[in-house]
Amino acid sequence: MAYVKTQEEQDAILKGGLLLGAILEDLGKMVRPGITTLEIDIEAERRIRDVGGIPAFKGYAPSGYTPFPGTICACVDDEIVHGIPSHRVLIEGQIFSIDIGMQYPANSGLGQGGNGFFTDTAITVPVGEINSQAQQLLSVTKKSLDNAIAVATNGTSVADIGRVIERYIEPQGYGIVRDLVGHGVGHEVHEDPAVPNYYESYLEKKILVPGVVIAIEPMITVGDYRTDVLDDGWTIVTDDGSLAAHFEHTIIITAEGEPIIATKRPSEK
Repeated sequence: MAYVKTQEEQDAILKGGLLLGAILEDLGKMVRPGITTLEIDIEAERRIRDVGGIPAFKGYAPSGYTPFPGTICACVDDEIVHGIPSHRVLIEGQIFSIDIGMQYPANSGLGQGGNGFFTDTAITVPVGEINSQAQQLLSVTKKSLDNAIAVATNGTSVADIGRVIERYIEPQGYGIVRDLVGHGVGHEVHEDPAVPNYYESYLEKKILVPGVVIAIEPMITVGDYRTDVLDDGWTIVTDDGSLAAHFEHTIIITAEGEPIIATKRPSEK
């Protein structure tokens, strides 16, 4: 897949991304004690199809995996990513991560298989009132994403993204998940390059230039960075059971200034 997207491709990615950002913001507002993760998932698919998109995760099946059954990845507390939506009821005091992807527009004649371009975004939100430890985790993780986006400018490297996240997070005593990373996105939901949330020297050679599209997604824990996989084969959790938060945006590198946040939510304008 092309590392640099054409202007036509960038325009389609931005249009779809802004639609997805608005959908995610509305899904976040649904989160409350008593709602099930499946209810949020059903609404997510309805909204994506209503705007003319296709859920990117539903049916996604890398080699060796069973197809993912949900539109969103629905993660509670110590679950980091890939949680399967279910009839599980959210409870006051939990934190809930929603990771969502969309291929847009459907049947456009553009992109992979003629079905448009992919964007990917995530938030972690409180379920009702949460304690100060959880609130601080959400704040720090979101700030690490903001810091990473600010440094992702024309001429810098992918390594700079990981460096700025690591330098902000580690002195505060939080864990940075190392088994999961950000990624290129556009023609497919996951493309090169890998975008770690920690410094990797080899990525100094991977330079960001105008038209590059990447998803930056810090995954931060209160405890250790190590992970485990549940018996469902999909859900990845912290090995020590500590809380985890996840924020993500798809961004487009520009010739001048900060990148365009393709999945910016309406409240972020």
